[in-house]
Amino acid sequence: MKDSYDVLVIGAGPAGSIAARTVAEKGLDVLLIEKRQEIGDPVRCAEGVSKVYLKKHVEIDNRWICADLNASHIYAPDGTKIEMAEEIAGGEVGYVLERKVFDRALAEQAAKAGAEVRVKTRATGLIIEDDFVKGARLMHLGKEYDVRAKIVIGADGVESKVGRWAGIDTSLKPIDIETCAQYLIAGLNIDQHHCEFYIGNEIAPGGYIWVFPKGGGKANVGIGILGSKTGKFKPRPVDYLNKFLETKFPDARIVEMVFGGVPVSGSIEKTSTNGLMLIGDAARQSDPITGGGILNAMDAGKMAGEAAYTAISAGDVSLEKLEELYEKPWRATLGHEIDMSLIVKNCFINLSDEDLNSLAYSLKNVKFERMSLLDLLQALFKANKKLLWDLRVLFKDAAKEVVKNKLNAD
Repeated sequence: MKDSYDVLVIGAGPAGSIAARTVAEKGLDVLLIEKRQEIGDPVRCAEGVSKVYLKKHVEIDNRWICADLNASHIYAPDGTKIEMAEEIAGGEVGYVLERKVFDRALAEQAAKAGAEVRVKTRATGLIIEDDFVKGARLMHLGKEYDVRAKIVIGADGVESKVGRWAGIDTSLKPIDIETCAQYLIAGLNIDQHHCEFYIGNEIAPGGYIWVFPKGGGKANVGIGILGSKTGKFKPRPVDYLNKFLETKFPDARIVEMVFGGVPVSGSIEKTSTNGLMLIGDAARQSDPITGGGILNAMDAGKMAGEAAYTAISAGDVSLEKLEELYEKPWRATLGHEIDMSLIVKNCFINLSDEDLNSLAYSLKNVKFERMSLLDLLQALFKANKKLLWDLRVLFKDAAKEVVKNKLNAD
């Protein structure tokens, strides 16, 4: 390991690998580190992504595709089913990935582009001089290294320490995090072409249960509930998940399990400082409704990589420069979508099961492929007038988007 690089990327998930690849492709010297000995393991997500958005970043490789979905089924507390086609079902529906293979493939792409990749290497602190981040202290195979870099990119996930070391407030309240549990189960006979979501305060308070097929009679079955809905005297996520499995898949066999947290806080105040940028879950860039973050992380990784190249080329890695090149662009795109999703999340977590049943029933026979966001909102409003006020900002935003698209078409 050298003692200096142009860019140091901490964390080799999708965000970090895309950032490292982007920087390396532009000819800069980059080090990508991962604290675990295997990239992509353990898996800590449902592994679903939109096909269209994934193709923006990578060529599809069948080695890391487990299932090709064409729809999602959403079940209300009373069992009412809403069927949504892939195109409008959201960013988590399309392909079901094998993250253990997918994440490694992204890191391999970064390496092929010229990045140096080091596993079993963790950051233990930042090098800060004159209020600028100048690199990090690393631990690799029992040895300590001081590695200097013109820019550090923190992609170290939901438990990110990099942001805190740099003085960025990434703290989360219980209502800002989904506490999750997931099983990989085998021995199923389920449709491999759609995923399922189950909502309701009795089965997943402040969240939902998901079923994502993975081929060969396997599926990811997991649950995420708000941290504010669980605690010392309340059931744990795994308790709700076990109860669901006993009812829905009594004969299934658990072959893997994983537990973790997902930020659903919406945009945080700051994701960059002098010489440093945060991306992905470290920057709280996951969707507040679904908790999904793969594609947002990849988008942010690309933005940060391009920003790092431009800033280093200009000889200016100050907060002001990084705000111009990274902070403002991501907030105008990803950040706007995240903030709109947060409004929806904060509205729906307060709905009763009766409210959810009413909304589902109002959408039961809707042809979603012909429905715009405005149409969807109007259908929901008919079932629950209070939503008109709670989602008024979203309604106005959708209306502006319709007008803008019409003007562009004209």
